[in-house]
Amino acid sequence: MAEEMTFWDHLDVLRADIIRILVAAVVMGIGAFCLKDFLFDVVLWPRSADFPTYRLLGAEPFQLQLINTELTEQFMIHMKVALIAGLLVASPYVIYVLFSFISPALYEGERRISIRVGGAAYVMFMVGLVVNYFLIFPLTVRFLGTYSVSPDVQTMLTLSSYVDTLLMLSLVFGIVFEIPVVAWMLAKFGVLKASWMAQYRRHAIVAILIVAAVITPTADVMTLLIVSLPIWLLYEVSIWIVRKTHPRPLP
Repeated sequence: MAEEMTFWDHLDVLRADIIRILVAAVVMGIGAFCLKDFLFDVVLWPRSADFPTYRLLGAEPFQLQLINTELTEQFMIHMKVALIAGLLVASPYVIYVLFSFISPALYEGERRISIRVGGAAYVMFMVGLVVNYFLIFPLTVRFLGTYSVSPDVQTMLTLSSYVDTLLMLSLVFGIVFEIPVVAWMLAKFGVLKASWMAQYRRHAIVAILIVAAVITPTADVMTLLIVSLPIWLLYEVSIWIVRKTHPRPLP
């Protein structure tokens, strides 16, 4: 029978796992850093009028020029974007390492549920990133980048502002897309019921419209509805998931 590990043994294992995670993220980040042209072709594509979302919606052609205002800005943004891209690429390995550290302390039933919840959360976060990249961010950057209070005022959008907005919205929608997973967990513990969610559907729709208006401050009603649609669909899917979930004690 294997000898039981002490607190310090667990701490050593955790330290080794953190080192492996950092090494994987840094190595992938260095790879992304070296692929600068491809990396920023992807990052800067939504500012171009030939982006698929604009063509699909029949948007009018527009020109959005980015500027750099600081000596070190482009290099620092290159490093930041490369590290984040590296972390995204290494994320499956990161999750595997973290689960390998936690799983020995779980029962078999808890391990199965952890795999399902963790896998669903990861997939939904990635779906949120994709939805933001192809829908939310393009509509936001087009509206705000071309908005003008007067013909005498010329918009000069900095590279840092563009990248920071992309990263912020990606994080927001990655989290927003966790709604079905959180709803399932709450329903599993008996905290949330589908009847409650259906009863307060109108309130939820108003809240969704407010959130969409804050995320994309635009006077275009069509854009507001397009941004609200995926969040509302998540709410409806969550109702269905909660309805199909039977509360019971975790094994």
